[in-house]
Amino acid sequence: PRDGVGKGSARQARRDGQVPAVIYGNKEEPILLTLERRVLVKELTNPQFFIQLVDVEVAGTKHRVLPRDVQFHPVSDVPMHVDFLRFDPKRKINAAVPVVFEGEDDCPGLKTGGVLNIVRYEVEVLCTADNIPPELILQLAGLEVGDSMHASAVNLPDGVEFAITDRDFTIATIAAPTVAIVEDDEGEEGEDGAEGEGSD
Repeated sequence: PRDGVGKGSARQARRDGQVPAVIYGNKEEPILLTLERRVLVKELTNPQFFIQLVDVEVAGTKHRVLPRDVQFHPVSDVPMHVDFLRFDPKRKINAAVPVVFEGEDDCPGLKTGGVLNIVRYEVEVLCTADNIPPELILQLAGLEVGDSMHASAVNLPDGVEFAITDRDFTIATIAAPTVAIVEDDEGEEGEDGAEGEGSD
């Protein structure tokens, strides 16, 4: 638990290698606490940190929470504060879920030199905190250059819907290979020059 409210208390916690945090939600009183910085930094390497329920134990009481926000120092990038939302089995929330692509070896478009152009690395879904999928899988097998993968190609689990519902948005495309054309500027200049001399 974190004793005291305000910047002074938070600064002291950071000096002691701690990160101030708060647990809020469900119309209950917020709980102020501090976390060990090294433990938090390790947890932040998990790409599913913000979409995974965790148990935070404070003064002997466990709280089921979802990490919602981490504030970082603008220069050192050290975590400065964490917000945890109390779990409510009835409340639907927005969550950004990473997209994973499978079947690259069976994708004709990529085999012929096409490039996977990812429009959205994450897609926002709406569901309860205990039903957030760890990832959304898109199959590349059979796709040709010029093909696009839209939201409709994703099989969402029951109880999960896209936060964007007004259109079948694009997640990725198989783009044509880009070929750089290098022009021989010197050769063109030489030819122009020769023509100019001959016409005089």
